[in-house]
Amino acid sequence: MKALLQSTIQSLPLLGRGKVRDMYAVGEDKLLIVATDRISAFDVILDDPIPGKGCVLTALTEFWLKRLGHLIPTHLTGIAPEDVVAPDERSQVAGRAMVVKRLEPILVEAVARGYLIGSGWKDYQASGAVCGVQLPAGLRQADKLPEPIFTPAAKAEFGHHDENVDFAYVVAQVGAELAAEIRRVTLALYSEAAAYAAQQGILIADTKFEFGLDEQGTLHLMDEVLTPDSSRFWPADGYAVGISPPSFDKQFVRDWLETQSWDKTPPAPRLPAEVLERTAEKYLEAQTRLTQGAQ
Repeated sequence: MKALLQSTIQSLPLLGRGKVRDMYAVGEDKLLIVATDRISAFDVILDDPIPGKGCVLTALTEFWLKRLGHLIPTHLTGIAPEDVVAPDERSQVAGRAMVVKRLEPILVEAVARGYLIGSGWKDYQASGAVCGVQLPAGLRQADKLPEPIFTPAAKAEFGHHDENVDFAYVVAQVGAELAAEIRRVTLALYSEAAAYAAQQGILIADTKFEFGLDEQGTLHLMDEVLTPDSSRFWPADGYAVGISPPSFDKQFVRDWLETQSWDKTPPAPRLPAEVLERTAEKYLEAQTRLTQGAQ
């Protein structure tokens, strides 16, 4: 599969490019979101795309939006991406794009954690809490939490890390009622997804959701959902407490970059073919495990 580093849609106005996604306007009330094969590590976009990665992200997002749509409205429209671009541009959107509702984004990362890892583990080591949520003493790295917790993050400027915040921060941003609803829905989405994924041999250690409001003020689930880019997926048979378990994401890329003499500022080293191939295989394996045989 030929990798797509950047889309070049001319038939629609370009609104912006993120780390992975290119966004175009479809009229006044819809967007075309194209998931490219770009990959970032340490908040730097690499020059080498991962073949097929954008198709995996799109397929998984659509799978979860449909599976979890009974919990909250989603930004899906059902319009085929091929129908909103010029004929010679259809190959750029086939299998890797969605036409979605244009919503007012809520500028808070809604993170759910079921296991103690990553920045949550660091917070716990320092304070015994994660984002203001007090946890039992004596937990170890990668321990399963007594119950999933809502640990929001403030969105950072492009190229910087999001910052963990507490629930009071979310209340200050959006009000008490909407903050409570975001927390409730985040935990409901995570709990249902984690239970399903566990049946497929995958543990969802944590994940982040994006929400937006329509013109009536109704909360919607939007952007990517439960992908290897937005979540920490662990193979259940590789899980162990006290270590950082292997994951279905850009682990091979990060591990290889850590062996290079690089100061983590652009440009990043060029990735060897083996790292590109193994990373592509991991993304595809996550999609296959989660969607194969799904009822």
